[in-house]
Amino acid sequence: MGALDYLSNFCTVTSTRSKRKALQTVDIKVKMDCDGCERRVKNAVTNMKGVKSVEVNRKQQRVTVSGYVEPNKVLKRVKSTGKRAEFWPYVPQHLVYYPYAPGAYDKRAPSGYVRNVVQAFPASNATEDNIVSLFSDDNVNACSVM
Repeated sequence: MGALDYLSNFCTVTSTRSKRKALQTVDIKVKMDCDGCERRVKNAVTNMKGVKSVEVNRKQQRVTVSGYVEPNKVLKRVKSTGKRAEFWPYVPQHLVYYPYAPGAYDKRAPSGYVRNVVQAFPASNATEDNIVSLFSDDNVNACSVM
């Protein structure tokens, strides 16, 4: 049977397989007021194909979905329950250099979180790095600069 299986591989038409989605974690901010809201959102997301786990935190207004899913489809499914939803806009405060930058601090954010905005992170200045390297001991031309 080994020879027949080998030859049959040449005769069969190969089907194009779709790529499998990568394992992802999607965080969504959802306005939930009661147990019913929480249950409705959890049931809607749990029934999706590819979902491995769903965590709902009503105090933070946060839904975390892990699995082989597309983030936009998860957001669309949560919005179909009639709840206001958006992707999780916050980052932990200890990861941000300037947590009180304009637009970063949000009173409605859960404690320990700030909004994910560009102004909260330091700008990478390549010119500053070049100036520092001018006066370095490793720079051969440092004497000519001084």
